[in-house]
Amino acid sequence: MWVKAVDIVLDHMVMQGSDLSTVAAIGGSAQQHGSLYWSHHGIHTLKNLDPEKFLHVQLDDSAFTVKRTPIWMDSSTEKQCIEMETAIGGRTKMVSITGSKCYARFTGPQIRKIYQERPHVYEETKRISLVSSFLASVFLCDIAPIDYGDASGMNLFDIKMKNWSAQCLNACAPDLYERLGKPVPTSTIIGNVGNFFVHRFGFPVDCKVTAFTGDNLSALSGMVVEQDCLVMSLGTSDTLIMNLKEQVHLEGGHVLCHPTELNHFMGLLCFRNGSLVRDDFNKTEANCDWAKFNELLDSTPRGNHGNMALHLRSVEIIPNIKGVLRWNRNNSRKSKESSKGVQKFLSPQTEVRALIEGQMIHKRAVAEDMGFHFGRNTKIIATGGASVNKSILQVISDVFNATVFVQNKSEAALFGAAFRAKYALYLNSFKNVNGTYYEESLIGKESTRPLSYRDYIIQYIPHHLQLLCEPSKDCDQIYSPMLERYRDMSIVLAKV
Repeated sequence: MWVKAVDIVLDHMVMQGSDLSTVAAIGGSAQQHGSLYWSHHGIHTLKNLDPEKFLHVQLDDSAFTVKRTPIWMDSSTEKQCIEMETAIGGRTKMVSITGSKCYARFTGPQIRKIYQERPHVYEETKRISLVSSFLASVFLCDIAPIDYGDASGMNLFDIKMKNWSAQCLNACAPDLYERLGKPVPTSTIIGNVGNFFVHRFGFPVDCKVTAFTGDNLSALSGMVVEQDCLVMSLGTSDTLIMNLKEQVHLEGGHVLCHPTELNHFMGLLCFRNGSLVRDDFNKTEANCDWAKFNELLDSTPRGNHGNMALHLRSVEIIPNIKGVLRWNRNNSRKSKESSKGVQKFLSPQTEVRALIEGQMIHKRAVAEDMGFHFGRNTKIIATGGASVNKSILQVISDVFNATVFVQNKSEAALFGAAFRAKYALYLNSFKNVNGTYYEESLIGKESTRPLSYRDYIIQYIPHHLQLLCEPSKDCDQIYSPMLERYRDMSIVLAKV
């Protein structure tokens, strides 16, 4: 299906008049965690594609040993997760090495399941690709390396040492290194586009293929964020993405290698109770009318007269709790009876603000635990469906005491792929024949060290963000105490 999609997209581009001979480099973004298993025949075919034939006619089922690709939605590998964590010395060790505890949807446990349940299939597999490196392989007409960023979502990669962890590989399956190949930095040129694409679609012979990466990583590079930026995606589940200078250890979060800053990390936090809960409240409190919902939210003061709520209808990821708890200004953890809170607030206005403030205070507390430092230069970039709701964005601005921006263009992951390809070309122009960067030229001359990714790309997109909300002057004194109350409420819910 994915191979055929490449056929269709490129055919449509040519039919619509796209001049692919002008393409200097190709970058890519793909869903994370999925894996593809190449047969010996498949690798041979990939290297010898006939431009007179469709891709999908040549790279058919025989090119792969596993016909149904495991993807991020497959959570059937809890057994393998336990086995892998136990084998290396426990969950804490797994988090320390790979940046995440073992997740059922991650690639390592998926590979182990195939090795255990279909050993003959694993034995016949010559190479294993992630979805991103698979797509890069198609354009390269050879097996492409996995990049550092996407490798971080496998429970197999040592994110500090920037290489596969021997302990994790051994805990997963035998002879795995030779099937994965040597990983590369995300801004790496991995070769020229294959002859198939030159002859069939008109790509130039010297068109470069860069390492492809996962969608969340690509989205971060597409937003060209500063160090003090926090990306908040408001969707079915809400997500926080942040820059981190150092690896932190948080079992419920993810730390991955940064896609554009080689020695930095990317923090990723997922929250299950996002837009679905907001949608339910819009139905019950505002009769499915978002304008009414916003009116209710805007009509109540910041701090909600001391009324707070946590609505964790599904088991939350961080903290790992479930339940609903409403506190008025008099409730606290001081007594068991008081900590139970109230069943319902007296008005829909109070209910709506308690929901939105509670969700955002929850996110801020977890982001602080993750190691994100809030300061006077903090900015938030909002994306996702709810990012069009200015009333919700104003609450975010106040709770985080930060300005809130939105992008002027959507498809951040797609733009990130293109930006990284452009930057990889730029970096390549600064390299000696031995692959190292030129240092300074003659004394008195300007440094010939390359610009950082952000400094280079931002000159082409100076107005890519639009300021939507600024924090109120009294927000810090209102929400700092509420952060402490949130932590007390989460402790109470954890005991239920």
